[in-house]
Amino acid sequence: MLVEPETMAPAAAHQPSRAESIRAALLRRRSELSQEREKALADLEVNGGVDSGDDAADLGTKAFAREQDLVMVSGIQDRIDQVERALDQFARGKYGWCERCAEEIPVARLAAFPAATQCVRCKQLEERR
Repeated sequence: MLVEPETMAPAAAHQPSRAESIRAALLRRRSELSQEREKALADLEVNGGVDSGDDAADLGTKAFAREQDLVMVSGIQDRIDQVERALDQFARGKYGWCERCAEEIPVARLAAFPAATQCVRCKQLEERR
């Protein structure tokens, strides 16, 4: 053995737990999404202006593009809200449990989608409505 067990223990003690790693990933994701939202809002302001030389077609194109940008900002905000719900679950000690049926969310689902707050079955039921 190249490393004695005594020297391995202190290094392992400094390793973050799985929950701490997931929480840190969620915090990073929230920060990334917030930056993405701010950039999209800034772009919306810059690109949303009407020029005096715009004809009806230009105005229609700008209105369509602005509507698409607003939908994108709304989608980003929805993802931020979902990450914040998962962080709230952490704070309440309920992360990893479905907020709808209270069953445990499979680890594979949480690994693929750390912001998940519902099991697959409950999420599918919600999306059908």
